[in-house]
Amino acid sequence: MRVTEIVKNAIVFPSRNLETLSLYALLLLLSGAFTFEGIVTVIFGIVDLWNIVIGAIYIIIALIIGVITRRISIQCIKTGVEMEDYFPDFEWWGNWKMGISKIIITIFYFIVPALVIVFIALITNVFGNALDIFQAIVLHLPSILTEEATIMDAIAQASFPLFLSLAFTFSLGAMVFLIFSFFQAMSEARLANTGSLKTALNLYGAAKDIKRIGIGKLLLLSLIIFVIVTCIQFVLAFIFDQLLVLSILNILIVPYIALFTYRSLGLLYSDIV
Repeated sequence: MRVTEIVKNAIVFPSRNLETLSLYALLLLLSGAFTFEGIVTVIFGIVDLWNIVIGAIYIIIALIIGVITRRISIQCIKTGVEMEDYFPDFEWWGNWKMGISKIIITIFYFIVPALVIVFIALITNVFGNALDIFQAIVLHLPSILTEEATIMDAIAQASFPLFLSLAFTFSLGAMVFLIFSFFQAMSEARLANTGSLKTALNLYGAAKDIKRIGIGKLLLLSLIIFVIVTCIQFVLAFIFDQLLVLSILNILIVPYIALFTYRSLGLLYSDIV
């Protein structure tokens, strides 16, 4: 399919089953609420042990709901891969394996690039440069009141290498996360297509899929989705600024955009199935 056809198909797809869309939106809202309540309650558990227990229960509930919502997202990708024109009806007790597998994929594609960035930070000596600043402060601390200008100059000289190493690390880090976001997209599509977590986590296979689809086509679709979502958010931000009460519509708009993105991924992947 051409990129324009993918976008046209995907942008209307979530509206074909408003019941599932509404339930998906409600579950995302509940998942976020339980996660927030769980974290806050656990924090207060420092002074009250009972709060830790309640917070843990909230977080477990959020995880269960998260498995369901992620299963729905994989189903949405699958409809695109199989070129189906209908949105599947919502199932409470469907294939939990898919939801759990998607969570594992998300964790995997966060940990791997994070480790790469830590490795880059070690090479660029971010931690060493930060230690130099700390040592400069400690060294001049006894004379902080009498030699303030000297201390600031020493800190400034020690800060410049840290600034360069951080700038280099963040630049490469952004590229690493962007590259791995494409790998994650392919892995989710492979999971939807095969139902196999092992196949989904095969980085070499994901790389081959990107090559078969075409890096240019993948980048173009990503750019178009980014522009569409940015424009929608910009327009809505203006509307909500005028009528704050309408901001409640985000409860449906955010899930709609998510399903639109998942459907686009499935249709893109269908070219190589």
